[in-house]
Amino acid sequence: MGAAALRPESKPWLAAGALSLAQLLLGPGAQAFPPPPPPPPPPPTATTPRATTQTAAPSRGQLQPGLGSQLVINGQRQTARWLWQGPGNQQPQELWIPLEVLQGQLGVTSRSRPDGGLELEWFGQPLTIDPGGQRSLDDEVAVNVAGLLAAVGVGVRRQGSELHLQLPMATLLQVRSANQGNQRRVVLDLNAAAIVRASSGDLELGLSSTPEQRQQLAALGLTSNPIGDPLQLRAAAGKPNRVFTLGDPPRVVIDLPLSTGGPTGNGTLSGPSPTMDPRLKALLGQGIQWDRMVRQGVRINAVRIDPRTAPVSLRPLTRPRGGDGLSSVQQLADTQGALVAINGGYFNRVKRLPLGAIKSQGQWLSGPILNRGVAAWSPGSLPHFGRLSLEEWVIGPDGDRLPVLTVNSGYVQRGISRYGAEWGPSYRALSGGETGLLVSGGVVRQTLQSADLEAGVPLRPGDLLLVGRGGVPLPWSEGSRLRLTSRASNDLGLAPFVIGGGPLLLQDGVIVLNGAAETFSSGFLTQGAPRTVIGSDGNQVWLITMEGINDSGPTLPEAAQLLQQLGLRDALNLDGGSSTGLVMGGTMPVKGRGVVGAVHNGLGLVP
Repeated sequence: MGAAALRPESKPWLAAGALSLAQLLLGPGAQAFPPPPPPPPPPPTATTPRATTQTAAPSRGQLQPGLGSQLVINGQRQTARWLWQGPGNQQPQELWIPLEVLQGQLGVTSRSRPDGGLELEWFGQPLTIDPGGQRSLDDEVAVNVAGLLAAVGVGVRRQGSELHLQLPMATLLQVRSANQGNQRRVVLDLNAAAIVRASSGDLELGLSSTPEQRQQLAALGLTSNPIGDPLQLRAAAGKPNRVFTLGDPPRVVIDLPLSTGGPTGNGTLSGPSPTMDPRLKALLGQGIQWDRMVRQGVRINAVRIDPRTAPVSLRPLTRPRGGDGLSSVQQLADTQGALVAINGGYFNRVKRLPLGAIKSQGQWLSGPILNRGVAAWSPGSLPHFGRLSLEEWVIGPDGDRLPVLTVNSGYVQRGISRYGAEWGPSYRALSGGETGLLVSGGVVRQTLQSADLEAGVPLRPGDLLLVGRGGVPLPWSEGSRLRLTSRASNDLGLAPFVIGGGPLLLQDGVIVLNGAAETFSSGFLTQGAPRTVIGSDGNQVWLITMEGINDSGPTLPEAAQLLQQLGLRDALNLDGGSSTGLVMGGTMPVKGRGVVGAVHNGLGLVP
């Protein structure tokens, strides 16, 4: 099903569907040209991305042999899928754990490779993961880390549906620091490897420390718990630039911005307030409604506003330096001053790149893919819902033309994609064997080979980078003048603000769930998980999270039925699982599977 028809008076953002390259580079004042009738683009040949990475899963409530749902790390419990392969309960032949858990709850660092593989490291122990060495556990990317955990000294044990990981408490030997450019590097020397758990800028380290060491950390910009172990740290600025581990000897390295500053007058560091922002408190019931309810075993949080009268605006939330990287929902909210925020659409967790539509202030930060569902709106108006795609063609000086399949996207497939400064300060190859053309002012300024793209290509405002993948040639040379046509499949693509997700759940009060139409697997539709939804009842915008009380959460059909019963007319599923999160004035009452997950983008209510 396509997007619902929109009345012209409801579309202040309605405009012509075709843009020239000059318009895209120089703005709407440039002269347009009529596009040629486009033939259908070639079908994609790469693997279709799922929600973060999703494939078929066991039926709800059933677990495959060796598959569990609870993870206990040094006594702290959380919901997370894991897969144990091999006999016995002590030494697995393979142990598959979600990448999100490895990074956020253990401290493993990862670096993606152009071929789709991964390079992991934890306290000096490396692990290379080939592209085929990744698998889906529900909605999470998982890798086999049995050897890595054993090398670091982690004890593993399974007990029914629980996986226990135990790493003895390490001792903090000394604290060292040095200023490096615009940051301060703090090095913690340990006697052994330790758990390094990160959450919204806070760090919990499986270390014992002395009062003198904690005072030394405070003087360097890291406030800590005054007594007790494990050591808990918070940077004064809210988030370190980077945290990683080294081996021989074991070390934890924390890079802090120099603006972090020192202690306040009472000897402690200022940090994010644990209480709700008074500005939001004043608006609750006075322009912002927050409903908390339980329906059919599902805990629902729903934040509602009328965008025509509310003192806040609905905005996509993104990282300030482009499409590469992940943050928590709280960090995204802090970046743009959102009083309320939820997580947004899908992303590639391995490469930390967007997979779906993100449009802000008329700019495609990430183009739509696979005709998936979107919500589109203009300031002060209710969003409209439907499925969306873009049709783009690049036309050479002789009239020869080739389809452009994606725009500023982490979705990698055979064909041509385009990138601009909205992507970030530079582009680095996302796959092997790419070629490129750097276009400025409608003219090819530079031809780029695979090595150039792997090294990184700066993107200045006004630049346009065409990238060919899978052996698809870019048949133009330096000095060639090119044109670009761009047409959205419907009027939703002309809105100044768009957020993508999928599947579309409700439209005009009718359940329209069709996973196949948006290339989601059947297993994804039937698995239970925490959910995040944007919807509308025809009068208000709803930002919704849904969590199971006694199970993993609702399936998508169950979520659609619940939303329909609540009176919603339109609803779009966003990313879920560990990505699900709700921020209310600096507090975080909803945390996916019990811990703060890393996400690519979000939606927020900004004053």
